[in-house]
Amino acid sequence: MALHVPKAPGFQSMLKDGARFYSGVDEVALKNIEACRELADTTKSAYGPNGMNKMVINHIEKLFVTNDAATMMREVEVQHPAAKLVLMASDMQEKEVGDGTNFVLIFAGQLLQNAAELLSMGLSPVEIIDGYNLALARAQEILPKLVCAEVKDLHNRDLVKKALKSCFSSKQLGNEEFLSELVGDACMRTLKDNQTFNVDNVRVCKILGSGIQSSTVMQGMVLKREVEGTVWKVQKPKIALFSCPIDISSTETKGTVLIKNAEELKSFSRGEEDLLEKQVKAICDSGVKVVVCGGKIGEMALHFLNKYEIMGVRVLSKFDLRRVAKTVNGTVLAKIVPPSPEEMGYCDSVSIDEVGDVPVILFKQDKEEGAISTVVVRGSTDNIMDDIERSIDDGVNNFKGLTKEGRLLPGAGATEMELAKQLSSISETYPGLEQYAIKKFAEAFEVIPKTLAENSGRKSTEILSQLYAAHQEGKINYGFNIEETSDIIDVNENGIYDLYLTKYWGITYATKAAVSVLYVDKIIMAKPAGGPKPKENKDWDNDD
Repeated sequence: MALHVPKAPGFQSMLKDGARFYSGVDEVALKNIEACRELADTTKSAYGPNGMNKMVINHIEKLFVTNDAATMMREVEVQHPAAKLVLMASDMQEKEVGDGTNFVLIFAGQLLQNAAELLSMGLSPVEIIDGYNLALARAQEILPKLVCAEVKDLHNRDLVKKALKSCFSSKQLGNEEFLSELVGDACMRTLKDNQTFNVDNVRVCKILGSGIQSSTVMQGMVLKREVEGTVWKVQKPKIALFSCPIDISSTETKGTVLIKNAEELKSFSRGEEDLLEKQVKAICDSGVKVVVCGGKIGEMALHFLNKYEIMGVRVLSKFDLRRVAKTVNGTVLAKIVPPSPEEMGYCDSVSIDEVGDVPVILFKQDKEEGAISTVVVRGSTDNIMDDIERSIDDGVNNFKGLTKEGRLLPGAGATEMELAKQLSSISETYPGLEQYAIKKFAEAFEVIPKTLAENSGRKSTEILSQLYAAHQEGKINYGFNIEETSDIIDVNENGIYDLYLTKYWGITYATKAAVSVLYVDKIIMAKPAGGPKPKENKDWDNDD
């Protein structure tokens, strides 16, 4: 007979076998802080212009080589519950602003590391949380006073380029001038005065070959496809858009046709052909010269399109079909009927071109402003182009941020140093224990210039002391210089800016995440669900 082992008394005795229960500062708070700190340390070396790339291989063995924190965290499935809270904050930053995700991870990790020091000093988590919330409120009051520039005219090429430059410096150092001009141009073309800016209006088309400097912006849509039929170029055409296939229509129900002789067979097939020709001729008579179709174009339909000199374009994605409709200002029809003048689209030219050795269809609009613009990205490898696409995505999101809030803060760690200096002074005015938490909150800002210096291979302690000295003298726009000429520079004179929204929401989300982790005092984990594990099919995504 097996020996009965009694369960340990307490809450654990109420749980099923296999469930886990943790409580106390050492088991919960410090373990959670350690997990978040490890997460922050992983992405810290990727921060800034000299940040290192990470090689990430996701669950379907796709390779990513990037220094973009949002991509890294999206592709790596983090299991730890406390680290997930910080990742949620980073994800919210990505959705709200589209940039600054690494800032959230690093700052939240540093806040928690400083909180661990306060816990070991004997402060309770509630006192630390109160101090952090007070410090956040004061930081949000100080931020508007640090604004050093503002973009009021979003059609001013130079101002927009200056605002986007630092976003590209941190991702594509050396190409920031070219990319900020390219993306600024693409965004300004789709910006309409009376409408909100939509990031989906700036498309990216990646074509292998040449180099990044060969990338261009085109007003309109670029599709990596060949046209159907023999018509390759049409000037100023009217365009019909269909979501259905263009082919001999089949009956909705199954039926049997009894054919007794050859004449009946000939007249049956001729009837189908005549009906299809009638439909294509009606489309041609309405003035349409280009047909864009969301389904297949049958061989017989293609014959009639060629006969009436109509260009046929097949679009495989329904989303691309909608974008083409938006580009040409047309309506997608569900049946093959001649479009009315209101439903037709219009384009200055539709033609097939070759970029590198890839055939592309260009829907080109000659006017300065349009619904959609496309950035044609060139690069030597797919990984390089993927990374440039992510940088362009961040740049477009930054432009959207400018449409909401045009104010700019000094970059290169200048804003963080000024916040650290001012909050340290403010902490001394509080008589209670929260002053220690406010002081630690201020010290957490030092991690940004410190990380920038470390990633550039410089001595961080020397640079921090120089920055503190400059800010004590009232030089609030002084930040870290990544170039070897000098350790610190006036970032306002050198045009290194951060978006006000990026900093505001970054500080807010990082603090809220740190506070959420500190609020946890017990962890209760149920027994994992049983059942058979799913079968592994390693090569399910292979084309072979």
